[in-house]
Amino acid sequence: MRTTIRILETPEEMEAVEALQRLVWPGSELDIVPAHMLLAACHNGGLVIGAFAEEFQSAFDENADRSSSQLVGFVYGFPGLYFTPDGPRPKHCSHMMGVHPDFRDHGLGFSLKRAQWQMVRRQGLDRITWTYDPLLSRNAHLNIAKLGAVCNTYQREVYGEMRDSLNVGFPSDRFQVDWWVNTHRVNRRLSKKARRPLDLSDYYAGGVEVINPSSVEKDGFPEPAAELSPASNIRVQGEFIPILLVEIPFDFQALKTAKPALALQWRNHTRALFEDLFETGYLVTDFIFLPGSSPRSFYALTHGDSTL
Repeated sequence: MRTTIRILETPEEMEAVEALQRLVWPGSELDIVPAHMLLAACHNGGLVIGAFAEEFQSAFDENADRSSSQLVGFVYGFPGLYFTPDGPRPKHCSHMMGVHPDFRDHGLGFSLKRAQWQMVRRQGLDRITWTYDPLLSRNAHLNIAKLGAVCNTYQREVYGEMRDSLNVGFPSDRFQVDWWVNTHRVNRRLSKKARRPLDLSDYYAGGVEVINPSSVEKDGFPEPAAELSPASNIRVQGEFIPILLVEIPFDFQALKTAKPALALQWRNHTRALFEDLFETGYLVTDFIFLPGSSPRSFYALTHGDSTL
């Protein structure tokens, strides 16, 4: 599918973003970012970028009616600060990205983030941050494996009690990821010669272990490990294990719908595990899918010099 990506600036375009939010996160009008807030952000250093499917438009030229184009994806962010021992530094806070339900799995998320990366670099900033639910495999694959973001920050209940139908009833725990836009890691992933994704066999060949291997129930849903594997002490002869794997459910949204108690068990299990690993100095650097009749998902975490 051919798409066009462009910066959004007009009231009509922001109203289209409002409408798309209602499709992506149904169920709570109070959680919609209104058009006037989007306009205020983009007129003061923020960015709202839209994706348009070609079949929904008659043309994309100087004479095209931009307001009548059908929006199928967007990303929205604004300037922010982070704090260092030398004082505050500027960053871009990427707050929201959504893709029309009928246009997922076409690479729109990657294209929107790549456009955001290009614009933030032009602004002279070197860091983009955003949050996402660490148990959503689709988001993890995009953010960590494809875009090259990293994470060592786990935040509990970031948004409090959420009301939209995708999040209602579950703790709004999130990863905050760091996207260092000028690094070789990120540039390589966004180039036309992107690195070959590592799969689980690559990690196993290097002796890397899954420290919380799940067991699969008869209904196909995984249960978190009751006890961590021997590698869970994360030290061998006094040294930290340089790389380890953490398993998460392959389809957390389906699990929440079918077995909410088990989904909450996974939330609490991974919350404790990631908080402990981050406190110990580990950093999320990769994400791996294991396809098949019983698909599985894993984060790769590295420690110390091995991160480089």
